Amino acid sequence: MRVELSKATMAEKPIVDNLSQFYLYEFSQYMPSIRLEEPRGLYDGLPDLDTYWDDPNREPFLLRVDGELAGFALVKKGVAGDPHQMGEFFVIEKFGGKGIGTMVATQIFDMFPGNWLIHEMWNNYRAQAFWRRVINDYTDGHYDEYYDDQQRPFQKFSTSVR
Repeated sequence: MRVELSKATMAEKPIVDNLSQFYLYEFSQYMPSIRLEEPRGLYDGLPDLDTYWDDPNREPFLLRVDGELAGFALVKKGVAGDPHQMGEFFVIEKFGGKGIGTMVATQIFDMFPGNWLIHEMWNNYRAQAFWRRVINDYTDGHYDEYYDDQQRPFQKFSTSVR
C-alpha cells in the first residue's frame, strides 16, 4: 500500500472542499450545530478553509492511498513561538484502522519540527484515543495533556524528543 501526502494546490481546493462534506458528516455527531443546509442538502463547509490557501502560515494537504483520494490534513504553522496545530485531519472510513492516519500524522510532525498542540472535542473519544496513541508513540510518552474550560483535551509535545 502506497500512502502519499501532497500539498493541495489551488486547483485541488474544490477536492478538499468536497472531502470536507464527509468530514463534517462524521463530525456532526459530536457537534449538533453542524447541520445540512437547505436547499442543496450540503453542509456549509469548513469555515476557514480559504485561509489555508491565502495565509502562508497554513498548509493544506491531500492524502492518497494507492492513488485514490483518502483524506486531507490542514496544518496551522506556529508563528512567533506559538506551537504548530492540526487544524483538521480526516481519513475516510474505508482506510481507517490500517495505520494510514498514524503514518500521515507522523509524516506531518516530521515536516514541521518544533512544538505542537493537538486538541479534540470533549465527546470525540475515538479521536482522543487516536491522537493519544499517535503522540505517545511519536514522543515515547514525552507529552503533556490538559483540558480547557470546555473539557476539550489538548496534547502538547515537541518533535525534538524524537
